[in-house]
Amino acid sequence: MIRLTLLAAAVLAATHAMADEQKPEPIQKVEVKAAADTYNPRRDDTASKIIVSSDELKRYGDTSIGDALKRVPGVTVGAGGRDIRMRGLGNGYTQILLNGERVPPGFNIETLAPDSIERIEVIRSASAESSTQAIAGTINIVLKKAVKAAQREFKFGVSRSREATNPNGNLVLSDKVGNFSYSVNMGGGRFEFDRNSFSDEQLIDLAGRPQMERRLLVHDRGHARGLELAPRLNWNLANGDTLTSQSFINRNVFKSTIDRGFHVAVGEAPFYEAVHVVNANKSEFARSDLNWVHKFGEGAKLDAKIGGHRLRSNGQWREADAHQGARSLQHDVFSGVSEWGVSSTGKYSAPLGADHALAMGWDVGFTDRDDWRNQRDIIVATGAPDDADEGYRAALRRGAVYAQDEWSVSKSWSLYLGLRWEGLETRSSGDGFAPVRNRSSVWSPLAQTLYKLPNGKDQLRAALTRTYKAPAAYALSGRRFTATNNSQIEPDWVGNPNLKPELATGIDASYEHYWAEGALFSVAAAARRINNFTRRDVVLDAGGKWVSTMLNTGRADVRSLDLELKFPLKAVMDNAPALDVRASASRNWSRVDSVPGPDNRLDQQVPFSAILGLDYKTADGLWSLGGSFNFRANGLVRVGAYQYGWSTPSRQLDAYLAWKLDPKTQLRLSAWNLLAQDFQSRSTFLTGKGLLSSASTTPGVRNIRLQLEMRF
Repeated sequence: MIRLTLLAAAVLAATHAMADEQKPEPIQKVEVKAAADTYNPRRDDTASKIIVSSDELKRYGDTSIGDALKRVPGVTVGAGGRDIRMRGLGNGYTQILLNGERVPPGFNIETLAPDSIERIEVIRSASAESSTQAIAGTINIVLKKAVKAAQREFKFGVSRSREATNPNGNLVLSDKVGNFSYSVNMGGGRFEFDRNSFSDEQLIDLAGRPQMERRLLVHDRGHARGLELAPRLNWNLANGDTLTSQSFINRNVFKSTIDRGFHVAVGEAPFYEAVHVVNANKSEFARSDLNWVHKFGEGAKLDAKIGGHRLRSNGQWREADAHQGARSLQHDVFSGVSEWGVSSTGKYSAPLGADHALAMGWDVGFTDRDDWRNQRDIIVATGAPDDADEGYRAALRRGAVYAQDEWSVSKSWSLYLGLRWEGLETRSSGDGFAPVRNRSSVWSPLAQTLYKLPNGKDQLRAALTRTYKAPAAYALSGRRFTATNNSQIEPDWVGNPNLKPELATGIDASYEHYWAEGALFSVAAAARRINNFTRRDVVLDAGGKWVSTMLNTGRADVRSLDLELKFPLKAVMDNAPALDVRASASRNWSRVDSVPGPDNRLDQQVPFSAILGLDYKTADGLWSLGGSFNFRANGLVRVGAYQYGWSTPSRQLDAYLAWKLDPKTQLRLSAWNLLAQDFQSRSTFLTGKGLLSSASTTPGVRNIRLQLEMRF
């Protein structure tokens, strides 16, 4: 399938019989428009949202979505760019959409190149049109759609730090003729790394004496390669209909070698005191959608989409464990995933008079996943094998229907009402655990309103929502993953088939002030009450081993306050240079009822974050430069009755400088994490023997990137 698509894309790129593309409306359409020439989605849509344009995403030369999103107000990004959060909440509370649909399980959005993205929509409150699995909010990644005649754009850059080298490139080809148009985005890169980290383990007895002090040293080196292809085809049919094919394909290869060893200061080393690992993984992902838009007349329209995806990966983990200086255990794991799915979404909309825009729609899908794992262990001293074949097969069925009404009560007041029913059924079976069937459904009434004050500069928003978070398939599976040295700080993992969805009732309110072109000040407050709250717990099983699992544990309350200010300097100063200022701050609170206080907030919630950014462009447009400072507070959190977590605050300083060599060529120099701050985290358990803790340190690394950008 991938080879055929690559061939088709190459043929398309080589031809010039291409066409005009009619740009579709945005995916999220809870909006009340002003005059066409003054419409601003941030200001005029009833739904509260932040739009991050393609130019903003590429300003710093970022090579991943996570790096770009960390500069968006109210969004925080964890280590590696994978843990993207709103309101400081991770672990699935933030919904990630790709072209308006949920990202399939197992797909890593970090494989998306920023150059393939048209815009990112950060939506604070849920709407009926999108899935209501969005307790914290929704981030919708929209791939490029607009076609410019005979566009050719090429970029190549190299990132370098003391730990890694990352060359990558991107090519965009598009053209149009008659009623047909196309766009192809191709990208690829290689990431080579050689890094060191360490963690400290300690046991302090009840009298305050150290009983165990040891350091785990980790040396990790290897490389990753990735290729990406995103072709889009569009036909404008004779009757006014449009037919669009959007596909996305990527392939990734990852290989690494890891050495782990303990340096013991007090007490004994663990049974396996040294580990040598060789790890390799290959994955392929493909998704294709066909979208048909038909207009009935008098403003009525049907927008229907059908699509499918395919995911394949396989890996090998070869581990040699040493005891008392001699190899004791040979541990080989062969694993793989095969997944396919189909989905369909649709929306019928029609005006009801001059003031109402009614819409009804559906969202259905099926996913089948086969996850296998063959473990081959050999006790070196005896040659005795200890094999374990584990795997599971999971099927996910989902369905949703919704209706919504967008009502322009007056020129200054708009109202949105929506109702969505969403149902999920998950079935899984496998070796070593009983078959699991989990069904859930949620009714989600939603209301949002926008009121513009008579002065034309100030406006108020409010929203009432009911959202939820469904348990992931892996969290429902009874399959067990074992740890090398089982303990409270290195437990085994097993799912819980009895998990229920978390249900949240939320309220949002905000004030916005627009006092000049490009100038905004806003204050947004929100609260969520989460029932059936799910948290991770570490327990001792019947076999005497420590096991980590997920449990529903009552209620949690979440509150947040977001401030944002952005303006061009000319809005406050006459004859000012072309300097843009942006600043934001977010404060988040939470409380988990099932965990005794103090500090019983949600695990890993970011309590406070702030961003300050400056961007400048010379009058002749030849030079542009800027910088961004991100601060993220962390601190102490009580995870359970006897378990605590702690991590250091994070400070990151990024900068860029772009030089336009000619109208079609630009050179960009970017720098990330200029402060190179080390990141530390610690997990602590209160045990019958004392205080057991594990503290890890990840060294901070500066990263410099030089990129050439050409249009031809």
